[in-house]
Amino acid sequence: RKNFPYVGSAYLFLIEDNKILLQRRYQTGFEDGNYGVPAGHLDGGETAKEGCVREIKEEIGIDLKPEDLTVVAVMHRKAQNDERIDFFMTTSRYEGEVQNCEPDKCDDLSWFPLDDLPENIVEYVKVAIESYKSGAFYSEYGWNT
Repeated sequence: RKNFPYVGSAYLFLIEDNKILLQRRYQTGFEDGNYGVPAGHLDGGETAKEGCVREIKEEIGIDLKPEDLTVVAVMHRKAQNDERIDFFMTTSRYEGEVQNCEPDKCDDLSWFPLDDLPENIVEYVKVAIESYKSGAFYSEYGWNT
């Protein structure tokens, strides 16, 4: 029996003063017009934390260290064409200024109160944020749709 391939992704919950950094997707072909958190696919040959460091530098320009990241939630998600393992992380330490480094993929980068998220947020990201807020480490999404 062949091992099933999963797609791995790393996400950053950057939280300051009870606000979370969200970016609105633009011209990506996936959930455009909806907010998500800075994130990206793991390339292989890297840990989830290393992938998060790389993706966050590419998307919002800040420098992270893997040892400063804490995995706060894991989601096993069934997407349209594949299955995914999503790693959601936080940090309180970074260097540099938050900026939109991919204006061709993101048309807004804003802080939102954790208790007042925008209506147009990617649903599974909202579920992950709610899991984090409630202290639930593991969640599943998309299996009953």
